[in-house]
Amino acid sequence: MDAEADRRFMRLAIELGRRGLGRVWPNPAVGCVIVQGDVIVGRGWTQPGGRPHAEVRALEQAGAAARGASVYVSLEPCAHTGKTPPCAAALIRAGVARVVTAMTDPDARVSGKGHAMLRDAGIEVVEGVEAGAASLANAGFLLRILQGRPMVTLKLALTLDGRIATASGASRWITGAQARRAVHLMRARHDAVIVGAGTARADDPDLRVRELGVAHQPVRMVADSRLGVPSASRLGRTAKEAPVWMLHGPQAPVAARNDWQRTGATLVPCGFDGLGRLDVTDALRRLGDRGITRLFCEGGGGLAASLIRAGLVDEMVVFSAGRVFGADGTAGLGGMGVTDIGPHPFHFLAARRCGEDLMHHWRRADMASELLTFR
Repeated sequence: MDAEADRRFMRLAIELGRRGLGRVWPNPAVGCVIVQGDVIVGRGWTQPGGRPHAEVRALEQAGAAARGASVYVSLEPCAHTGKTPPCAAALIRAGVARVVTAMTDPDARVSGKGHAMLRDAGIEVVEGVEAGAASLANAGFLLRILQGRPMVTLKLALTLDGRIATASGASRWITGAQARRAVHLMRARHDAVIVGAGTARADDPDLRVRELGVAHQPVRMVADSRLGVPSASRLGRTAKEAPVWMLHGPQAPVAARNDWQRTGATLVPCGFDGLGRLDVTDALRRLGDRGITRLFCEGGGGLAASLIRAGLVDEMVVFSAGRVFGADGTAGLGGMGVTDIGPHPFHFLAARRCGEDLMHHWRRADMASELLTFR
């Protein structure tokens, strides 16, 4: 294979892997393509729950055609025995001739061992093909392994003057149906969706994915330091239908904890910061400990500001609606304490129209280069 063909097949493997986003945590979302000559004979991606792995699915599809083939995997094949045998061993048994990977798996149980197993078996191994694209596709997994926290995507739906509610508190709906449908698609591609306590009380949201024919649901979360959101809310009433996690601080009343536990919700104790608020850095670390790799934050303004202030927002998706509420409307973000205008913290990625609204997508300025250092 020439270098351009390697890049082309690897890009396909990365895109296949994206199909698992939101459904495979705590595992990475990996894609695999098996090529005999210039013909694709097997394709696979990590399945819901993280098993089976992409390589196993692709090998099942390829069958005997895998012998002597080239294999493209968006992450180093695993080398340890967990719930399933190592994928590196499966590739060796299948008799493949060449394995091309995008990046080394930073998990200490693998981290170069998969590549070594393949080379020891006489298989040609090529590393680092489309590493940048692969690292961004699996940013959540990488951040969890190496920083102990999930990737955070912040969604904001704002008027043209940056408001999320009128002076009377009315907020439904700022954006239109197409924008809301796009938000549901983003929910489906994340492990969990989170809102702050103020938003949970004011909007009584459901936070499930609707109208997309999606059976799988993300974990629904509320950052509620004192568990002031009523357990009789929509989230409480549906906690046995789709998972609900309540992130709270040490001062949450015992009665409120008991009420939420009776709904079937999971309580996640978190620390407080110096101002007596939920410590978002500690909260994300605890979510990482529980396997969450991709977190979708839908506000409100206080939680969003805390995450930005702590440097924990990796991507931001902003919907701008053709409305103006004025200075007496509710601001989209809480106080940030910004006094100086420094370098741009976010880089622009893309923009597109969603019905009558504009969606623009931003990424933390140092994120791409940071992820590449993980190779």
